[in-house]
Order: sequence, then C-alpha cells, then structure tokens
Amino acid sequence: MAVPWQEVVNRIDDYRWEIPSSYKPGMRVPGLIYASESMLGHIFQEQVFQQVANVAFLPGIVGYSLAMPDIHWGYGFPIGGVAATRIRDGVISPGGVGFDINCGVRLLRTNLTLEEVKPKIERLINELFVNIPSGLGSEGKIRVNEKELNQVLLRGSRWALDKGFGNTEDILVTEESGCMKGANPDKVSSKAKKRGIPQLGTLGSGNHFLEVEVVDAIYDYKSARAMGIAEVGQVLVLIHTGSRGFGHEVCGDYVRLLGEAVKRYGINLPDRQLACAPLDSPEGRDYLAAMSCAANYAWTNRQCITHWARESFVKVLGKSQMEIGLEQIYDVCHNIAKIEEHTINGKKRTLCVHRKGATRAFPAGHPDVPDIYRDVGQPVLIPGDMGRCSYIAVGTEGAMKESFGSTCHGAGRVQSRAAAKRSLKGAEVARELADRGITVKTGSMGSLAEEASQAYKDVNEVVDITDKVGISRKVARAVPIGVIKG
Repeated sequence: MAVPWQEVVNRIDDYRWEIPSSYKPGMRVPGLIYASESMLGHIFQEQVFQQVANVAFLPGIVGYSLAMPDIHWGYGFPIGGVAATRIRDGVISPGGVGFDINCGVRLLRTNLTLEEVKPKIERLINELFVNIPSGLGSEGKIRVNEKELNQVLLRGSRWALDKGFGNTEDILVTEESGCMKGANPDKVSSKAKKRGIPQLGTLGSGNHFLEVEVVDAIYDYKSARAMGIAEVGQVLVLIHTGSRGFGHEVCGDYVRLLGEAVKRYGINLPDRQLACAPLDSPEGRDYLAAMSCAANYAWTNRQCITHWARESFVKVLGKSQMEIGLEQIYDVCHNIAKIEEHTINGKKRTLCVHRKGATRAFPAGHPDVPDIYRDVGQPVLIPGDMGRCSYIAVGTEGAMKESFGSTCHGAGRVQSRAAAKRSLKGAEVARELADRGITVKTGSMGSLAEEASQAYKDVNEVVDITDKVGISRKVARAVPIGVIKG
C-alpha cells in the first residue's frame, strides 16, 4: 500500500516542507520543498519527492536538496531543483544543469504603451516571426565555421556585440556579463559543434518563445523605476531560449562520460541519471569547461535575437530604436552550475551551486549585482505560460540565507507534452488565446497544444509562494498580447 505524502514530509510552515534524511538511507542532507499544501499531492504523485531525495545522495552536498514551487519531474534532478556541493570533496552533475544549458530569460523595456502597440500587434508578431528563426531544428541567419564558433564559445555576448548585434549596455545587465570564464572549446565534441553551427541565432521549439507583453501590476515602485518600468500599460519584450542542440549534445556527451567516472571514483547513486564526477577531477573540470561554452553560446543566441527583435519593432512602429526605448532590463539563466561563495553555519564557503529550472536571486549590495541594481537587488525574470502572465522580481537576503541565492524560474508543468497533445488541439488553443486578445504565431499547432495554459501550474501561485517565503520579492507583473513560438 502506497504511503501518503503526509507521512513522508515534516511541515515546517505553510510553504516549507522537509523530507528528512531518514526517508532514504544514503541521503546526506534533508530535502526542502517550497510549495503550498494543495501542490504537494501532484508533486508526490509525479515521484518528485524521490528525485529530491536522490539528489541528497550527491557527495559533498550541503544544506538541503531544494525544490522550488515550480518543481516537476526531470532528468536526474527535478526541474526546479537546487543543490550546492563543496569544492574540495563535492561533485558536479550534468543532470543538475539540464540538457538545455543556460536556458534563460531576457527582458526588454520600451517607451511604448498598449494603446500604441495593440493596433499593430498582428503585423508586429508576423514580422518577429519572419525575422527570428524558430522551430525544431531551425537554422539561423548567422553563418559561422568551426573556428568562428570557437570564438562564440569563448567570448559569449561580446562576440555578438563585435558583430553589430546590440550594445555594451546589454552586457552590463546580463548575468556574468554574458560570458562564463573557464570555457574551453577543446572540451566540446565535434558533434556538438556541428549541431551548434547552423542553430546560432534561433529561438527553437518547445517552451521557448518571444513574447510582447504589457505591465498590468506594479508591487515595488522603487525597484520598478530602477528597471525603467514606469507605469501600468507599458510594453515589454520577453525572450526565453537557450543553447539549442549544441547544449543538448554537450550534456548528452558528459552524461555518458561521467556515467563511467562514477564507477572509477566509487560513487554510489540511487539513479544513474545523476551521473557526476568530483569537481576536483579531470572529468569534472572538463564538464565545467564545456558547460561554460554552452552557456556562452546561449547568451550569444539571446543577444542576436534581441537585435532582430529591435529591428522588427523599428520597422513596424516606424520609430527609431531610441524613441521606442528597447533597452535591456536583465538577462538571467536558469539551467546552470556556478562556483559561488555562500555562508554555511556562519562560515564563508566556496560551493558549486546547481540550478536546474531555478533562477539566481542575489540581494541588494551583492558584488555580482549590476551597479544600476545594487540598491534594489538582482532582477529575477519569471515567465509563466502564454495565456496567463509573467513576473519581474528581485533577489533577497532571505534567498542568500536559505536557498543559495535561488528562486523559481517559471510556472512548472503539471502535464507532460504528450499528455497535453492528447487532450488539446493546437487550433483550439490558438482560438482561446485570440478570444483573450493574445496574438500567437507558430510553425506548429502541435507545439501550441503542448504549451497551453492547462499544461502548467498557475505562475501567480508559484510566485506568491517565493514572495511569501522571502527568497524573491515581487516587483511587477505583465500579461501577454502577442507571442511567437517555434
């Protein structure tokens, strides 16, 4: 007889639930789930409790194996999982980053209002769809050879700027300034490079999208002003994509390689998908170098897409970019492993923080927060689904104290893509969105069914939880008026 979830977790408060380390022999730390009570039944049914517990087996893990409220089943790690490991005796796991390395979100502000954009939204969405390559296996407008690709992998966003895609101000408000140090193209397979060459500058498919949205609520006016968000009705542009087939191949290569390393280093794991290697090992260092290449590819990708989005607005609105004000608010990744300094039991420790479907959320005053946000905290960008809304938040001291400077990354699925396609038709989803005033353009009606609102948790509830537990603070909310998807 199955044990009910109530007998598995210890209730800490309304939104914190502990999986004790006694749940599975071999757990080195407890698990901690941020969720409302109404969410826990589905989380438990989806076997996510097991994945949170399995992550707690990783050598060198400290604190908790964490689960954000958008948590759902993933490869090895749950999506929405966070884990930090010690450098000296800890490991790095590709499953703790994910296949779409540096899948992330970029947000642009404009000087435009809903009244100015709404009459032209259909033309604008069509222009964006034409100008920005999207879809499964899509190929970009940028032509590079392997030598040039290596420069992308080493330099990230800076490469794009040197080619005329954007400006220096973009880099100043990009996590890691758009370039992870330590990248080494020699640690990337030729197969990954072959997949990456034609896909640079593409949006991709699945849950990747570009959204034109309108601010409909402001909760923190000081932080909003710092980001250039002035009023309800202001138009924003949200870009969500990652490292495409390049990052997928890098992850797959190292899952296989580190699967062998587990045996060599005598690491015992409850799930082979948690394949890992000591951080201080040739295999661990090689993965970190290759992962950094994929992260830099993703930042370059979003930088190029930003440039074409700006071109599209200028063409359709008939105004200059300066008049439109398409300035970048921030770019943040949510599939990454980072070497960071955190305080554990009163002592500063250098740790490897895995964030898989989780967003960095550093507080005001942190040295890694851009100067213009130093007084308010790092912007946190949380997309919902294409039928509801998205949030802008900021990082907090609370996040530094209990979640390794991390918070949620989105709404989180409640239905698999296959289940959504079985129960919904893309044409019906498109009509429903149109009835709600949302213009959508896609290359595949099947992808619309996969990404329907019904397939996701309500991002309002997810963000309310992270706000109430204090690991990020709400700044503003925006609703979509136009979306392009692969």
